[in-house]
Amino acid sequence: MSTILTTDHPAWMRGDDGVLARAVRTEGGTWVAVFGQAGLSLACTGGTEDVKPQVVTTDPVTLPTSVPGELRVVLAGLGPVVRLANPSLWDAVTTAVLRQIVRAEQARALYGRWCRTYGTAVVAGGRTRYLVPTPQQVLAFGDEEFTAVGAKLHRPKLRSAAEAILRHEEDWAQLAPVELATALMAISGIGPWTAHAAAADYSGDFSVYPHSDLAVRTWAARIAPSQDWPLDDKSGRSFEKRWRHLAGPAPADLHTLTLATLTWGTHARSTERTGP
Repeated sequence: MSTILTTDHPAWMRGDDGVLARAVRTEGGTWVAVFGQAGLSLACTGGTEDVKPQVVTTDPVTLPTSVPGELRVVLAGLGPVVRLANPSLWDAVTTAVLRQIVRAEQARALYGRWCRTYGTAVVAGGRTRYLVPTPQQVLAFGDEEFTAVGAKLHRPKLRSAAEAILRHEEDWAQLAPVELATALMAISGIGPWTAHAAAADYSGDFSVYPHSDLAVRTWAARIAPSQDWPLDDKSGRSFEKRWRHLAGPAPADLHTLTLATLTWGTHARSTERTGP
């Protein structure tokens, strides 16, 4: 069975040939990830290959029977899910900050403008993709740079995050995902949702994702409408409690349930936008 790619990160862009690609930065160099008929491939475009981006694979067919059958069957139909764990903690934090408040499509567009305007272009196989501007660049920006791309609201948070990453990244990179989320909340303007979203993106472990997230609630209700989801609780806390209960005690099952649901939702949104 062919695999399906999780494209929740806004760096993924589909080319005219239908192939998805994004650029990433590891500790040692720059890479371009490409997903096509042959699956996911990684090519180092600069620096060294010493640190290779991590690919996370999970199969929703392994979900426990505590997950409602309606939900389990649809997710199992995805087949194996692959996701590229973000090798850059700075990019993961930047992405989570830019996702604050705005809708997913708005955040994707903002991330694209931010990277194309101030980031580094990476060219491979005739494709050009962009990396986020570095923490040093962000700290050197004046207010006008943020305003020009529509990131004025995020300016103080990105500056605080840049300072924190430069100071603590080496230590934070060694932390377990839960510990990393806790550490990130020390950054001014970074709350639980942003910290857990960044930690999940960076580690590839979606058992630490903010499960009260509107996207998880929306897609769960769309996939399994017959379930009595506690959607009236706008905070999402009741949903998160139910979600964790359904996944069971194993973090790996919570990871699979969440990642597969977000993957389904990403592709559902794409289908709605482009048509069948």
